[in-house]
Amino acid sequence: MGKTVRRPKAKGGTTMGYHPVSIGIIGMGHVGPHTANSLILQGIADEILVCDANEDKLGAEVQDLNDSTVFAPHRVVVTNCHTDYEKLAQCDVIINSSGQVTLSAISRTGELFKSVDDARLFAGRIAAAGFSGYYVNVTNPCDVVAREIHRLSGLPASHVIGTGTCLDSARLRTVIALKSRLAPESIQAYMVGEHGNSQIAAWSSVSIAGKPLSGLSDDSRFQMDGAEAESLARRGGYIAYNGKQCTEYAIANAATRIVRAIVHDEKVVIAASVELNGEYGESGLFISVPCIIGSDGVEKIIEIDMNAAERQGFAASCEVVRSNYAKLAPFGIEASRTLPITLPKHEGDDRKLD
Repeated sequence: MGKTVRRPKAKGGTTMGYHPVSIGIIGMGHVGPHTANSLILQGIADEILVCDANEDKLGAEVQDLNDSTVFAPHRVVVTNCHTDYEKLAQCDVIINSSGQVTLSAISRTGELFKSVDDARLFAGRIAAAGFSGYYVNVTNPCDVVAREIHRLSGLPASHVIGTGTCLDSARLRTVIALKSRLAPESIQAYMVGEHGNSQIAAWSSVSIAGKPLSGLSDDSRFQMDGAEAESLARRGGYIAYNGKQCTEYAIANAATRIVRAIVHDEKVVIAASVELNGEYGESGLFISVPCIIGSDGVEKIIEIDMNAAERQGFAASCEVVRSNYAKLAPFGIEASRTLPITLPKHEGDDRKLD
């Protein structure tokens, strides 16, 4: 895959080695269309290839998005790829936003099984078509689905990134910003662990201008309840969901932020769901920690300082993710690449399937 940054024109007006930025999106329910719109309005993508099994919704979104590109910073073409997932193999980055969020209110395992089954329907097919780019997974449970995409795709772990606690960390920074009356950009703060109820705030590592927040307590605006701030950051998504049965704008922008970091080689530190191999004393799972993201995907995992209670909470969160892995029915890599794909039934699957 070539460099995906925009290049200037050479003398004489010819374009020097330009590589159009091609982004694929799987799932055009709530998050997918908003992510496409964000990619268009921020001028990140040159072409967007979209897939969904709901043909009516997919066709409508493609029409609406293409109409909107008249007002974009530059020309973008949005292409309807139906469920021809192999067409996405040409993309630089594929965003997975498939799934059924309403299942989370009915059955947490139902959402787990639905999301994993969706990934099992496309990851192997795209791999067999020669995909060598990057995945950004939005679909929940984010950590489990990211690991399944990595397993079936055959890509290096650095090429698969879950949005994880990227948004939760932004919420934590917002809580601190409102209390301290500072811009969120001036605050370093991370939620780590599962993208779910077991995530924790790495409160002892929160800093402003390189100074730990705990060292600024002589100023009343920096005196805040860490447990309350953590709770507010964790609950943000539930407030949005309870009011409109989905989350869409913020998570779409979180996914777009990670894509931008990759295609523009930003080398920015973001909390995201990545594979751990000994970091924080954990291995063999995807979970959110701060990491450097650039044109090589996950370029480095940063091990921030955590106190004993935070480390204990992080370890417990890792166990929650592992317990979800254990609920999945075995499914071989070869089976994911052989059509037709036959999905095994998960033990304890309580969905009402047709």
